[in-house]
Amino acid sequence: MKNKWLMILLLTSLLAAGAGCAVLVVGGAAAAGAGGYAYVNGESKATEAASLDRTWNATLAAMKDLEFPVTSQRKDALQAELTARNASDKKIAIQLKKVSDSATEIHIRVGTFGDETVSRVIFDKINKAL
Repeated sequence: MKNKWLMILLLTSLLAAGAGCAVLVVGGAAAAGAGGYAYVNGESKATEAASLDRTWNATLAAMKDLEFPVTSQRKDALQAELTARNASDKKIAIQLKKVSDSATEIHIRVGTFGDETVSRVIFDKINKAL
């Protein structure tokens, strides 16, 4: 647990240093399994304490629960990509990357410029599905 928080602090520091004038928001433990959530340059990022397969299944369940039709999906042993659309026809792009057997990095972009509110709702649904 201590190492997890140290990693989050380090990641947050690196994001803040490299973000320039980008908006950076760090949330609490409810936002993502690893306890951190960042919104930078229109993209939401988090690391979930779950395998790629579990996170993929949770992502598919979240899209179904939110009634966002999936228009394309690809997955292999190291990464996965999913594209969906919401009722406003905004493109929702989700990328998953295997960090380890028990950790997956999640990237979400809603629309061209991002939508933090919708991204957070998606993260919450993924987290609940896990």
